[in-house]
Order: sequence, then structure tokens, then C-alpha cells
Amino acid sequence: MINVLIVDDEPLAQDVLETHIAKLPDLNLVQKCSNALEANDALRNHDIDLIFLDIQMPQLTGIEFLRTLSNPPMVIFTTAFPNYAVEGFELNAVDYLLKPISLDRFIKAVNKASEQLKIKKGMSNAAPEVTNESSEYFFVKADKKLVKINYTDIIYIEGLKDYVIIRMESNRIVTLQTMKSLESKLPTQLFKRIHRSYIVGITKINAVVGNMVEVTEKGQAKHLPVGKNYRDELLAIVNQNKL
Repeated sequence: MINVLIVDDEPLAQDVLETHIAKLPDLNLVQKCSNALEANDALRNHDIDLIFLDIQMPQLTGIEFLRTLSNPPMVIFTTAFPNYAVEGFELNAVDYLLKPISLDRFIKAVNKASEQLKIKKGMSNAAPEVTNESSEYFFVKADKKLVKINYTDIIYIEGLKDYVIIRMESNRIVTLQTMKSLESKLPTQLFKRIHRSYIVGITKINAVVGNMVEVTEKGQAKHLPVGKNYRDELLAIVNQNKL
């Protein structure tokens, strides 16, 4: 069971989230709050695993509030404004939902949070064997050994059935792993899923061309497809850094 807190100053937005939460038996809505001060009290009085946190609120924004927490629970940002996506990912948010929030997109975000919670509680043994948001590397099983991979070396990751191919500047690593499992463990400030079969290193993106992302692999331009379910979040990152 995942204990959930809603923090949003809009009653309609609260109602939408509450309706979605009621449809998922693994979620337990503990409290609804209209501002950061109420949310702060709720965190003191309850064991909260996940916050659905609005950004534009009176007194303190959701981002400002999250920065005040020394040991925050998992956070899924909910907002009508895409230009805060980069800040949200820099704060290690599980996901970033744009209003109006559809049920399918909501479920996807909750599934990601559930995976992260299992990892925190030691319930998942899937590789990478060692991961941490503050680490610079992780290990995966490949060729009957544990291989160290630096985050900054990864250009993109490609899913192939029950395997993933981690493509880097100098070589590639093939490991038995699902894209969903790997995505849940990668630092969100460094990587973005752009397609059901592709995760790209954000700093490795050279350009966005239509529904394609351009990276450089072995000295040549490589174009990766962008799925329609991932396009809005990718464009939010691009727009945040556009001059």
C-alpha cells in the first residue's frame, strides 16, 4: 500500500486526483492539502510515501516547498505549465504530469513510483545491482560479469524484448533487463524516456527534428524516434532551455 498526499490549491484538480487514486487499490489517500503549510503538517503527522504536488500555489510553490524538505517522500508534480519540467526533474521527481491529467498517464506515473518504492524497500533484485541518484555510475550483469557504466558515457539505451542495449561513446553493453525496470532506476535529471524502446541521455541530445531526437554515435548523426506519449515531456525540457 502506498500512502498518498495531494497538495493542490484547486478543488477541481484535487477531485480529479482523488478519483484516479480511488481506482487503484494500491493507493491510500491519507489527506488533501490546499497549500504547502498544510502539507508540511501532514508530513509531520503521517507516514507519506508519495505526494502529488502542484507547482503554482499561494505562499510557497510546490518546487519551493520540496526544497525545504530534508528527507522528502517521492513526488509527482502536477501542473498546467510545462515550463517547470526541468526544475522538477532536477529535484528527482518521479514524474511530471500536465493537467488535465488522464487516467492512463496517471497510472503510468504511479507505476514508476511503485517501482522506486520497491527498490527503496529492497524488494527488487533486478540489475543494475548498485544505483543511486547521487552516484556517477552503476553496475549491470553482462558476459557473466558485473560491468561498471558511467552515467555520462551513455548516449542512449535501446530496448529489445527482455534485453536492453546500453550504447556509449566507445562500446555497447547488452544486459538482461526490461526498459521499465531500468528507467525506474536511472537519475531523472540525466535521462529521458522518449519512446517505448528508447531512453536518451539528456545532455547527449543535439537536436529535436520533428518526431525525432538527434544524437551522435560513432561520429555520425543518429536519429531516435519520439513516441507520442513522451513528446510533451520532452518538449517541456526543450522549451525550458530555449533562448
